[in-house]
Amino acid sequence: MPLPPAKQTLMAALGVLASLLLGGCDNGNLNRPDGVYAPGVAGQSDIDGLLVGHRLMAAGEYELALKAYMRAAAQQGLNVDTLSALGSADLKLGRLNEAEQLLRRAVAMDGTFPPAWNNLGVVLMDKGNIPEAAEMFRRAYATDNGDSDQIRDNLRLALAKLDNRDYAPAQENGQFQLVRRGPGSYVILDAP
Repeated sequence: MPLPPAKQTLMAALGVLASLLLGGCDNGNLNRPDGVYAPGVAGQSDIDGLLVGHRLMAAGEYELALKAYMRAAAQQGLNVDTLSALGSADLKLGRLNEAEQLLRRAVAMDGTFPPAWNNLGVVLMDKGNIPEAAEMFRRAYATDNGDSDQIRDNLRLALAKLDNRDYAPAQENGQFQLVRRGPGSYVILDAP
């Protein structure tokens, strides 16, 4: 009997964590140029999987981004950042149910995280659940204090679509914008 998608994602994250833990058992190879691992610098932390994932998302490499986010989840745990990032990658890969589950977990974990609310709204819009999507965009806009133009634009488009179900916005062919948390700013992930 196959596992539910949420459990598959969790199992994959646990598998990545196990491989990271087991891969680091032979520390003698870590800094050797002829070792199986790329040489590292003693005392420096690993590369941030979220940052790598964000860059891959911006480059349109969604499957690779998902893998980077899973590595980040293995390193940092399933927190609001990693859940939101995993959900956003699943959304870009067309895995709407998985994306929705992960983003709902993210907003349940931290209701003050605007990107998770926004990205959940994008998923719900893609699923045709316009009223609930508009509410998610309202929450994103409220928790963001109206500072993000992308969230405001998403809310505006959702409300227009809610008022007029035949509404087809000219910009971006009606595709909504994902938002992620970066170092102090929000960044648009362009629609493909």
